[in-house]
Amino acid sequence: MNWFKYAAPQRFYPLAGALVPWFGGAAVLLTVVGLTLGLGFAPTDAQQGEAYRIIFIHVPSAWMSMVVYVAMAFWAGIGLVFNARLASLLAIALAPTGAWMTFLALWTGALWGKPTWGTWWVWDARLTSELILLFLYIGFMSLHAAIDDPRRADRAAAVLALVGVINVPIIYFSVKWWNTLHQGASVSLTKAPSIATPMLMGMLVMALAFWAYCIAVALARTRNLILERDRHAAWAREELGAAA
Repeated sequence: MNWFKYAAPQRFYPLAGALVPWFGGAAVLLTVVGLTLGLGFAPTDAQQGEAYRIIFIHVPSAWMSMVVYVAMAFWAGIGLVFNARLASLLAIALAPTGAWMTFLALWTGALWGKPTWGTWWVWDARLTSELILLFLYIGFMSLHAAIDDPRRADRAAAVLALVGVINVPIIYFSVKWWNTLHQGASVSLTKAPSIATPMLMGMLVMALAFWAYCIAVALARTRNLILERDRHAAWAREELGAAA
């Protein structure tokens, strides 16, 4: 299959529409399975008690906050270098989802931190760098919205996104580089997991659920952006007319 033909927004639009229900359905199904494993079958943690169960939301959202930013910066860079309009639209579509994932990670982290650390917030290296990530998302969206010309806005926001990528490895390695209050990773590619198998399975299934959710929402938002940019084209007017 020649995937390059979908680089044209008009051709990508129906493909995205066909994929959204599949990823949306997968997100719902995986969330039900993941929460069942995490809340119903995972054992109580010996040190944190039942409070630890928020990790089934906190950890996947924290992972996705970084993954979505890297994806956003990648597509923004493609749009900047190759003047690819669809790539820029994908970056713009990913930004609100990434901001939501980051906010959710910070919020659930605060709920976890209160019973575990005795405080809602500390200026810990990981928490602070994650907060900076939220500001980068907000800055990306604000800068793009502040420029009237869409193509100039795409380029300016892309530069900010690419500069901000440096914060992602800082978030990931902060617990290794500094003596932080935040605990280290329980799941690693280089060593065996340090949590019980039911906990691990629930967390991984929820991670897949968050992946599916982010893809579904980003694709749906991209379709709206395509119609907004191409609203004067005949095919877009037909789509808008059919939707009305």
